[in-house]
Amino acid sequence: MFPRLTEAQVARIASVGTRRMVKAGEVVFEVGDRDTAFFVVLEGELEVLRPLATGEERVVLHGRGEFTGEINMLSGRRALVRGRVARDGELLVVDREHLRILVQRDAEISEILMRAFILRRVGLVAQGGGPLVLVGSRHSASTLKLREFLTRNAQPFTYQDVDADPAVQALLDRFQIGVDEVPVILCEAGKVFKNPTVEALARELGLSLDLDKNVVRDVVIVGAGPAGLASAVYAASEGLDALVLEASAPGGQAGTSSRIENYLGFPTGISGEELAGRAFTQAEKFGADLAIGRRAVRIDCDSKPYKIILDDGAVVRTRALIIASGVKYRKPDLPALGRFEGTGVFYSATHLEAQLCENEEIAIVGGGNSAGQAAVFLSRHAAGVRVLVRGEGLANSMSRYLIQRIGGCSTVSVHPRTVIESLEGAAWLERVRLRHVDTGVTETLPIRHVFMMTGADPHTGWLEGCVRLDDKGFIKTGVDLHADDLAEGRWSLSRAPYLLETSIPGVFAVGDARSGSAKRVAAAVGEGAICVQLLHRALLEL
Repeated sequence: MFPRLTEAQVARIASVGTRRMVKAGEVVFEVGDRDTAFFVVLEGELEVLRPLATGEERVVLHGRGEFTGEINMLSGRRALVRGRVARDGELLVVDREHLRILVQRDAEISEILMRAFILRRVGLVAQGGGPLVLVGSRHSASTLKLREFLTRNAQPFTYQDVDADPAVQALLDRFQIGVDEVPVILCEAGKVFKNPTVEALARELGLSLDLDKNVVRDVVIVGAGPAGLASAVYAASEGLDALVLEASAPGGQAGTSSRIENYLGFPTGISGEELAGRAFTQAEKFGADLAIGRRAVRIDCDSKPYKIILDDGAVVRTRALIIASGVKYRKPDLPALGRFEGTGVFYSATHLEAQLCENEEIAIVGGGNSAGQAAVFLSRHAAGVRVLVRGEGLANSMSRYLIQRIGGCSTVSVHPRTVIESLEGAAWLERVRLRHVDTGVTETLPIRHVFMMTGADPHTGWLEGCVRLDDKGFIKTGVDLHADDLAEGRWSLSRAPYLLETSIPGVFAVGDARSGSAKRVAAAVGEGAICVQLLHRALLEL
C-alpha cells in the first residue's frame, strides 16, 4: 500500500514532472479538490490526513521516495483526504494527464502505482467515515438505493440510521431536517442534499463528467457492465477516444453478485463488485472517460456522427456506438410489488442486503445461477433461506457446483413448484403468501425479505425505432439480421453487418442485451474485446 520508489524509478517519473520546494504546514491538496496532482517526496515529509468531526486523523506519513494518491488520481474525482507538508523539503509534482501517460508506457511503475492506488481506496472504504454522511432508514427504498450507489462506486461514507440510533435525531435537528425528508447526504463544508437522485449525487461527488456536445468521440459505450468495461479497456488501449455512459455504477448485474466462481483465472472466486472495480480502474488507466450517473434515453440514428441524448437533455456525438446496456431482473405480476421494492423486495444480494436480513427467514425466487449464488451467500447471514422454483427443481437451470453447495447448506431449502401469490404488510413487507402449484394449497409465512431473481428483460426500451430488436426486446446483430431487418432499418452499406453489429452501420451490441448472448460474465468480456476489433474496420467506412 505504501511502497518506496527507487532512485531510478523517481528519475523516470521526474521526466514528466516538475520540482517544487515546500514548507512545513503547507497544504498541497485538500478534501474535495478535483484533478489533484500526484506528489513524490524528494526531501522532507508529507502527511496525509483524514478530517473527522473531532479534528483530523493521520492516514500515513510519506518520506523520501514515497508518493501520494489513490484511484482518484486517474479519474479526477474529488480528493477524500488532505495532504500537508510535515517537514520542509522538496516534492516532485505530476499532473493527472502526464501521470496517465506514465502508467501507460512504464509497466514497472504502473504496477507499483496501480496496486497502491487500489489498496488505498479499499482501505479508505473499509475504514468508513470521511467527509460524506448518509442519514437514512433501513425501511426506506431511497436509502438503500443511495447506499448501494455509494458502495458500488467505492465512495467511503458514514451511515447513520434514524431507526437504530436515537442520537441521529440531534443531527437532523442541527440541519433543520424533518424525518420525512430522509435520506439526507451531508457533504464537506456543510452541504446538505435532501433525498437526492443518483444523478445529482454523482455530479456532487465528481463521478459525472461535463460533456461537450461539440466534441465528436471515436466511440461511446452505453453501460459499464463486464461487456462495456471490456470494450472501454480495449478501445482506449488501442488509442480510440472512448467515453462510457453509466446510469448507476460499474459492474451491471454482475456487479451485484456476491461471488463469481466460474470466471477464468479466479479459482477462489471474486465478487462482482471487486471485478467491476478493477476493470473500471483499468479502463481509466488507458485513458477512457467514464461518466457515472449519465443515462442515455435516445439515439438520433439519422445524424452523422450519431447523437446520443441523455436524460438531462445533454447530447453526446460519436462516430461509432457500442450498446452494452444489459438486463434487469424480470418483475413478477404481483399487485403490491412496487410498494415493497427496497423495503422487503430486492433484486440483488450484496453485503448491504445481507445486513438487512441478518438472522431472519428469507425467500429467493428463481432457479438460475444468480439465485443459487444468492442462496449460498445469504445462508451465512439469514436464519433460513427458502428457494422458490416454479419448475420441478434446479437441475435444468443451475450449475452443478451451486446445486451441490446448496445441498450442503443446512439453512437452505428448495421448494419446487412453488410461487408467491401475494406480498403483505403496511409500511414494509411483513408476510408472504405462497402457493403450491400442483395442489393449490397456500400458506402465509412471516418472511420480510424476498429476493427476486426470475429471468431478465433487456434494457433496450430507449432503442425502440432505431436498431432492430427481437420479439423479446433483445438487440439483433450479425447473422441474426435478415434482409427485411436491414431493409426496414438504416443499413446503407453493400456488405453484411459484422458479427456484433446492429442494423445500423457502426452501432454494435454486446453482452446480455444482445439477442442470443450467452448471459455469462466471461462471454460478455469476450464480446466486448471482439467488438473493438470489428469497430476498427467499421470506423474506416464511416
